[in-house]
Amino acid sequence: MDYCEGGDLFQKINSQKAMLFPEEQILDWFVQICLALKHVHDRKILHRDIKSQNIFLTKEGTVQLGDFGIARVLNSTVELARTCIGTPYYLSPEICENKPYNNKSDVWALGCVLYEMCTLKHAFEAGNMKNLVLKIIRGSYPPVSVHYSQELRFLLAQLLKRDPKERPSVSGVLDMPFLSCRIEKFLSPQIIAQEFRHTIRHKQPKVYVAQVPAGKQTDETGCIQIEPPSSFPIHFSLTPWMASLV
Repeated sequence: MDYCEGGDLFQKINSQKAMLFPEEQILDWFVQICLALKHVHDRKILHRDIKSQNIFLTKEGTVQLGDFGIARVLNSTVELARTCIGTPYYLSPEICENKPYNNKSDVWALGCVLYEMCTLKHAFEAGNMKNLVLKIIRGSYPPVSVHYSQELRFLLAQLLKRDPKERPSVSGVLDMPFLSCRIEKFLSPQIIAQEFRHTIRHKQPKVYVAQVPAGKQTDETGCIQIEPPSSFPIHFSLTPWMASLV
């Protein structure tokens, strides 16, 4: 990964000192985050630690998604992971309730990051872990300022749906007209054609997929039982364009 002189999004948010970001800036960052996450999800990989501290900015303001230390590969697009892992403020309701989860938990965390960009605060905050979990499970958070467009506020509500089945996929998010029109600002026509062709979800070149160590045990669902990331590193071979985003 390239060195990002612009720091991370968390630092950028904290430096605002209560001055809200313009919507144009938020959407430009958000689309880039979605493009990186779409590339990962298309290859059946869960990031599992989407947060503002793992979103880095170059000196020019280009976004890069980082820290795949606890990512994991699913055997299929419908497989559910079972390991409770991630950063507390961004945990999805299904993880808090110790239920199986899939890429829609990354989508929830994406919604938490979007909320953070819009309000400069976490969507869910509490003085202790128990109360934080209760707030997340209830799915109740302070509204975003009407300073932002109805489209943006509607998108946020969709990302933070308590039921993961009701949340859009990252591809569905990028299909929204007010976001799709921005994609060409960050990707060439050739890469857009490559990344958005339907077959990318079905033909997975091995070079893109994280390597799961041999001999790992599986549970009754066929999911890999994952050890803590310190003893289970995951290594990626990146395409040139993905390397510029993640």
